[in-house]
Amino acid sequence: MKLQKILARLQKLHPKEIDLSLKRIQKLCKKLGNPQDNLNCISVVGTNGKYSTIQTIRAILNEANINYNIYTSPHIQKINERFVYNNNEMNDNELAELLAEVESVNNKDQITFFEILTAAFFYGAKKYSKNITIIESGLFHRFDATNILKKNLITLITSIGLDHLDWLPKNDQTIEKIIYEKTSSLLNSSIVVSKQSSNDILEKIKNSIKENKSKKIIFNSEFSYLVNENNFFYFEDKFGGIKLPYPNIEGKFQLDNIATAIAALRTLKLDINEEKIKKGITKIKTVGRLQEIKKGKLKNLAKRNKLLLDGSHNPLGAKVLVDYLDTLNCQKHLILGMMSNKDHENYIRYFNKKINSLTIVDIPNQKNSMKRNILKNKLKLDGIEIQSKPSIEEAINSLQLKNDEIILITGSLYLAGEVLNLN
Repeated sequence: MKLQKILARLQKLHPKEIDLSLKRIQKLCKKLGNPQDNLNCISVVGTNGKYSTIQTIRAILNEANINYNIYTSPHIQKINERFVYNNNEMNDNELAELLAEVESVNNKDQITFFEILTAAFFYGAKKYSKNITIIESGLFHRFDATNILKKNLITLITSIGLDHLDWLPKNDQTIEKIIYEKTSSLLNSSIVVSKQSSNDILEKIKNSIKENKSKKIIFNSEFSYLVNENNFFYFEDKFGGIKLPYPNIEGKFQLDNIATAIAALRTLKLDINEEKIKKGITKIKTVGRLQEIKKGKLKNLAKRNKLLLDGSHNPLGAKVLVDYLDTLNCQKHLILGMMSNKDHENYIRYFNKKINSLTIVDIPNQKNSMKRNILKNKLKLDGIEIQSKPSIEEAINSLQLKNDEIILITGSLYLAGEVLNLN
């Protein structure tokens, strides 16, 4: 209860959820002694794949007994997920104490919720400054609260695509502008560029970072991987090749993120041998990203059918989801809920002729979500009559299921969190 009261107060410190500026967090971090200046950071920017890339790094660091701190956003079920120190999430009491101290130092100055959380993370990380600290950039990067580091160990650029367009002026809602926002202010250390959805986007990224003096490690130039049908894939960089087992997470697209994580860790020349990498990628823990729900209330409703949950919410995320669904020879049912500010039509068009049913649901407890009937009327799929149900349970129960079919709940990380809590 104490933690919830503090969070409620912090959310009232600024009238806007997002207000793109670095001045407020710089001011607060200065009061806190600029704790971010003494951290050994891995920075992760991009549109999709940041979370999976970070969780891959985490799994490998666990195997190598290397301590780490992690800051990610948004959280799926509990805000504690954003505050990982010395390999563990903070408990409610620890997090309440940290936030209360930072709240006191802030002294009611205007600051957004994300900004004060970010400052609090940096302040908490000071106690573990010798650890590797992994920082996920939030909205874009240039004016994101995480972009106040003066130095870092390395930057990872994951897949970039169209998202958060509502935060750009109408005439700037382009992939070029998003690439500029995400990559134009990267630090001069090393930059690893993941596999992109097209050569055009990759070339635009390379052009954006060409004046940056960092060492560039770019997919298909400095590192690559090959898929083998015999249950392994082959990673290669300038340090040599590694024959790797398939990871424990669904979707071959995850190999892009895993390869990026491996390339970054090998570039840093940490004390991580090949066996640690092999074991690590079979122990990756992801939540709400192509996650199979194997037990619980909703799984009971799904019966002998596979229940998958994915928080993808932009067209690029839809594309990789459909690539995964194409590998499955069965009936596929989509349950969809989305926030109001997303590109709904371009998201759903990737699923055209790829699924057998579509049911729209409300996202519980989210005032900025799109109401199911409004979303239903916006979407069209060839040969499918789109259904609308008031709850996730009713959506699952309404499906005409046999056995060994797929139910995929997707469209929002917020929906993913509600599904997990409900389950």
